[in-house]
Amino acid sequence: MKFPDDIREILKRRFQNKHKEWLKAAVSDNAEAIWPLEINLGIPKEQDVIRQPDAVRSWVSAWKKWPGRGSLIWIERHWRSFGTQNVPEKLILQNPDDVAFLIGEEARWSRAVERFKFLVQRWSVLPDVLPRHFTILADYDDSDFLRLSDMLSWLEKNPDSNLFIRQIPVAGINSKWLESRMNIFCDLVAAIHGDNSVSKDFYKCCGLKPLPQLIRMRILDPCLRKHFGGLGDISAPLEEVANLDITPVNVFIIENVQTGLAFEDLANTVVIMGLGYGVDVLGKIPWLQKTRCFYWGDIDTHGFAILNRARTYLPNLESVLMDEVTLLKHRELWVEETTQLVSAELPLLTDAEQKLFQSLKNNAWGQKVRLEQERICWDAAWEVLRKVVERKNSAGFTCLNIKQ
Repeated sequence: MKFPDDIREILKRRFQNKHKEWLKAAVSDNAEAIWPLEINLGIPKEQDVIRQPDAVRSWVSAWKKWPGRGSLIWIERHWRSFGTQNVPEKLILQNPDDVAFLIGEEARWSRAVERFKFLVQRWSVLPDVLPRHFTILADYDDSDFLRLSDMLSWLEKNPDSNLFIRQIPVAGINSKWLESRMNIFCDLVAAIHGDNSVSKDFYKCCGLKPLPQLIRMRILDPCLRKHFGGLGDISAPLEEVANLDITPVNVFIIENVQTGLAFEDLANTVVIMGLGYGVDVLGKIPWLQKTRCFYWGDIDTHGFAILNRARTYLPNLESVLMDEVTLLKHRELWVEETTQLVSAELPLLTDAEQKLFQSLKNNAWGQKVRLEQERICWDAAWEVLRKVVERKNSAGFTCLNIKQ
């Protein structure tokens, strides 16, 4: 036997699973294939009535008081022990409005349908895409929905503007607002333009210009700095860094910016810092392929994940100060890694790195142990880094090679 509250719970689940399909049907001819929705109320058998008569009476009474939407169908049952009784058989709901009313979603559903129809009337190609963004249709305030519509109209009329986001002449549009909604605009604009590619780049899709990806690097060799007007700390677009005509002997890729800033002068050496998981850019800098590259990051699961990812682009990348000896020597400086890496597969680690990574994952020395690189005693760390460079520079380099 299903009581009214049971039916509401069923309808909540049905709404959650089917509201996108129902929304799409709102502008198609398929509504008749979906509706009406019939829900059987679970008429008890005579033996059930004999075993629990009070429950059956409560069930019948609850449905007699039913004030909700839909058509409640009653049927006669002829029971030997109880005679002929009228019992509720099923509830018939004619449309999604009935469902939304019964589960307290009437306002959200009505707003979503109204906005769905508005956008589809403007762009007839959107019925398949918009249902994926139901929460936006249902929950945006009026001003945000107007911005959405106005922005779509502008992008349709200006498919290749090549403007930065802040240059877009649409009222109410700013970088923060648009950047937090990249996925929906990419999805909708791609549909409007007939782009069926699975992977969509927001800026390409919308014809906008992204801000340049800046690479921060320090030139540690005084000789080379002379060729850059004395500049030693440079932030420049990736393309410009990639086109630098230099061949340093050593490049350190440092996870933490402050650690990179602590580096002192070193012959034939450059430091790239602060990339985090953005180490994919390393594959776009040709001159790195001709250098000896080192990676130094935190001794935690994510530090090794970044190292593993960087080796995709620099197969000979060496790690430094990311070993068990360094970790155990600084036990008093350990902190807890907030969230460990989910994956346990980092195939590009060396055997020693893999052993340390797995020990961290398995909490061999305590719960989510982490040693941040900047906490390592700097004098000791600098001695290690300096010796690494000296070994490589023993061939006699005195200055970074600069192609003229």
